[in-house]
Amino acid sequence: MIAETVCSAASAAGLGIVAVTAYRKRFLAATRIAAYSLVPVGLVMTGIVGWVADTAFSPSAWAGFVVLGGAWLLFMTTRAVERRGGGTRKERRAARAAQRDAVAPAASAPSLGPATRPAARRAATPRATGSGDDFSDIEAILKKHGI
Repeated sequence: MIAETVCSAASAAGLGIVAVTAYRKRFLAATRIAAYSLVPVGLVMTGIVGWVADTAFSPSAWAGFVVLGGAWLLFMTTRAVERRGGGTRKERRAARAAQRDAVAPAASAPSLGPATRPAARRAATPRATGSGDDFSDIEAILKKHGI
């Protein structure tokens, strides 16, 4: 009963603010405020407020919320571990298969020791190709602005 009264009072106050806002010729804002003001009355009329009030004072409902929170926590933990570990089991299996396929042709070539991967080392270091083009663009911009 109190929840319904509070919701009705909140809606009435909101509609008062709507009247002031509309008086100031801010009709779009007044319409938006009216929409927000009517939500509490709509919740009371649908019975959701009564359900929430009954749920708020029920120990079994709170225990259910605790169980739902624990399930959500477990779900988020597994997602974090999965992302840190490199994806799902299927994705890790596909990555291992791709790695084996990439290593298999190289295994047939004669081994030259640890220096057989210079391409991988070169790919890891950034190249400085095209850096002259970047400076010419910057020079053109500076000349355009008279600097």
